[in-house]
Amino acid sequence: MTLFHKLGLLLSLLLLGLSPARAEERGPVVLAAASLQEALTDAANAWAAKGHSRPVISFAGSSALARQIEAGAPADMFISADKEWMDYVAAKGLVRKGSRAGFLSNRLVLIAPASSKAQLAVKRGFPLARALGRGRLAMADPDSVPAGRYGKAALTSLGVWNSVAGKLARAENVRAALALVERGEAPFGIVYATDARASRKVRVVRTFAADTHPPITYPLALLQRSTNREAEGFRAFLLSREGKAIFVRRGFGTR
Repeated sequence: MTLFHKLGLLLSLLLLGLSPARAEERGPVVLAAASLQEALTDAANAWAAKGHSRPVISFAGSSALARQIEAGAPADMFISADKEWMDYVAAKGLVRKGSRAGFLSNRLVLIAPASSKAQLAVKRGFPLARALGRGRLAMADPDSVPAGRYGKAALTSLGVWNSVAGKLARAENVRAALALVERGEAPFGIVYATDARASRKVRVVRTFAADTHPPITYPLALLQRSTNREAEGFRAFLLSREGKAIFVRRGFGTR
């Protein structure tokens, strides 16, 4: 290993709050879609309760995580909120062969602040732009983030995308979009059903029909550069009946 690579590894470990001496003692490093925060934290706690080192989890938009992996982030596992960003990482040769698996599913919902009395029937041509008034629609960035892509697809299929495309509050991930609605900074938002379920500050106005957007799927895979000895075990736990049940309790579907 060259001096340059040694310095790069040291910096990566420091960014994770780990020393080189302890790198082998830690649990696997998991880069996961922001919408998985509560459920994956529950799963990590359950894994640790079995006597394993607790996984180190970093949550963000799938697009940002994929680019971190491409840039050399020292991680063991990637859980994406769509197959496209997993495909992106796989195309770079960064996914361990045979480790990719379908994992979870979700639904897409239109939300409003909990105090809002607004009602909208989400159907073809529904007056979302009029309901927004001078406000904005909170969404994860539809140009890159899975939740935003799904939202754009749903609104396009319903014939209302062009009317609201100029009224977006673009967020870096789905939880940032949720926060805009929680704080009342946006009168409506589009998030996953599990995000809405995790917050008492928003309410679901309507659920989008599943046929208005591509299936919402969460693939997971080990990364090619992983050296953590517990990574495969944690992967197997997540895919087990016991592991998936943790996510079902948080409102996810399983695959």
